Parts: sequence; structure tokens; C-alpha cells
Amino acid sequence: MRLLKVQGTLSRREAFFLGVLGVAIVIGIWLLLTMGESPLVPAYILPHPWKVLTSFPQLYTDNDIIRNTCLSLGLNLAGYIEAILISLPIGFIIGLYPFFKGGFQRQVDAIRYVPLTAVTGLFIVWFGTGTAMKVHFLAFGILIYLLPVIVQRISEVDDVYLKTVYTLGATDWQTIKTVYIPSVLSRISDDIRVLTAISWTYIIVAESIDNTGGIGGLIWRVGIRQGRVDKVFAMLIIIILIGVIQDKLFVYLDRLFFPHKYQTKRAYETRKPKGDSALSLITGFIRSISSWLVLSIYLLLLIDSFTPILAGQSILPYLFGNTDIAIHFLVWCMILFKGWQWWREKRDSISVKSSTAA
Repeated sequence: MRLLKVQGTLSRREAFFLGVLGVAIVIGIWLLLTMGESPLVPAYILPHPWKVLTSFPQLYTDNDIIRNTCLSLGLNLAGYIEAILISLPIGFIIGLYPFFKGGFQRQVDAIRYVPLTAVTGLFIVWFGTGTAMKVHFLAFGILIYLLPVIVQRISEVDDVYLKTVYTLGATDWQTIKTVYIPSVLSRISDDIRVLTAISWTYIIVAESIDNTGGIGGLIWRVGIRQGRVDKVFAMLIIIILIGVIQDKLFVYLDRLFFPHKYQTKRAYETRKPKGDSALSLITGFIRSISSWLVLSIYLLLLIDSFTPILAGQSILPYLFGNTDIAIHFLVWCMILFKGWQWWREKRDSISVKSSTAA
């Protein structure tokens, strides 16, 4: 059977159908284990799916789930931004220069074995129990895994590219700029996407310290103190959905920043005949206006941060707390990238027209 063949491939329709079937099987097993007055698995261990579903409105009315989720999301993004901004330059320095590689690579590899829960007290002593401590704690938890990966990716750069630039007489900086940075960043983007789940793992630890907000602290309060296992499962489902959406966004950004990784697949797709169906036209229109719609919403929220015009208080600071700066940082990075992309296309078109006229 083709579907059971080792390393076999699936069409998009088959993958979608089997994905839906897999979810249905899991829910069916869940129902069988929890159905009846005397279920196979007690409710305090595994609640009934319907009870988990009905707990979502209670999370909204009683536990302010939207704000708590946004607080955790802001911590996650802020920790990731800090970890990436620190680990990239340090990783390049250690991976590129023999002096630093010989002196610090063993320490970088060894730091992965530090148990993060054991150093929580140190971060409390250093930074207190506020947002800064949680962000630094999450950043450290990501950095100890990301930094060794960056050093390894530098050593995996193909020699053929290095020999080519050396043959062309490139300087050390030109080699770093044209070979190492594009190659390492295009590979490290996949590693960053995989490591995203680590920060969600440690959010429970960070937010349970002072219980001032966040979905991690809410899981601790509701699950341990109140014994509402159904709400805990509901919040775990929310975290899983956020993770799936984050993964899709990472894939989209990877295609945007590193299109050369998808050139072969894109060339194959362009050779396939495409019909102008209503669905393709609708999705194309949504893609064309989505960036402008997101930008408009962000600018409105940015104005609201200084002068509340949408509610009694500013929305972004209310939802994300002190980590709203991470949202601003990400959006402005995207705006600058889009501006640079537009400028480069304009420059290339002008150079083509001038060469054609000559």
C-alpha cells in the first residue's frame, strides 16, 4: 500500500484528510476513556472533552484568559528577541575566530547541561520577581540551546562557497557578509522555529514565581490550588494552538527572508497549470491586503498607546504589560525590511532601465 511505504509522500489532499482523521481518532479515544458515570480514567486525571470545551467561556469570564495569554505571549517574544540578539554575535565570534573557539566552545557546549529550574533563585536575586526577571530567565533558557547550534552551523558552511569567494579575492568581512551570514541565518531559522517550544516550557516556572499574570501562572493557580483540571486542559489546548500559529508564521517569515531555500519547489509549482478558481482569487486578494490591514491595525494601536482612543486605557500595554516593546520591535523590523525590499526593487528596476537605454 502506497500510504504505508517507507519514506512515501502524500498529496496535499491526503495530508489534510489524514490530519483530520488523526484528530478524530484522538478525540474518539478521549471520549471512550472518559464517557459514562464510571469512566475508565477518573475525571480528576482526564476530564471529559465536553467539560473542557465548556470551560473556555469560564476562562474568559472568570480568569481573563485573553489578557493572561497575551502576557505570556509577550514574555515569550521578548525572551526570544533577547536570546537571538545575544546569541547571534557571540555565536559568530566563537564560531569564526580560532582564538575564541578554542577558549570558549567547550564552555558553550557544557552550559546546555545547566538545569534551568535550579538557577531560578539566582535570577530572582539578580533581577527581582518582575517582568525583567522573567524575560531574562526565558532568554537564558533559549540561549543555552541556541548558542551551540549557531557555532555548529558555522562549521557546517560548505567549503565550495568559501573557496569561490577566496578565488575571487574577497576579504574576511566580504566572506562573512556574503557567505557565512546568509548561510548560517538561513539554517538557523529552522532551528529557531524548533526551539520555540522551549520558552513555553519554562513560562510555567517563570510565571508561577509571583502569580501576577500570564497563562503559566494561571495554570498553576487554577490547576494546583482550585483543582480545575478541565481548565488546565483548555489552557494547554490554547498553548498548542498558539504554537501551531507561531510555527506557520515562522515558515512564512522563512519564505520571506530566505526565498532561495524554496526556489526549486517554487519553480516546480510555476510549471504546474493553475486555474483561476474563485478560491485562488480570494486567497490572492487576502494576501495582497493582509500586510496593509495588519499595518493599519498596528498604527491605530500605536496611537492608542499614547492617547487612549479605543477604550478607557491603552490596549497594547494592558494586554502585553511591560513586554509591549517586543511587539513594537517586531513590527518595526518588518516595516524596515519591507521598506528595504521596496527600495532594492526600485534600484534594480532603475539600473535595468538605464542599462537597456544605454
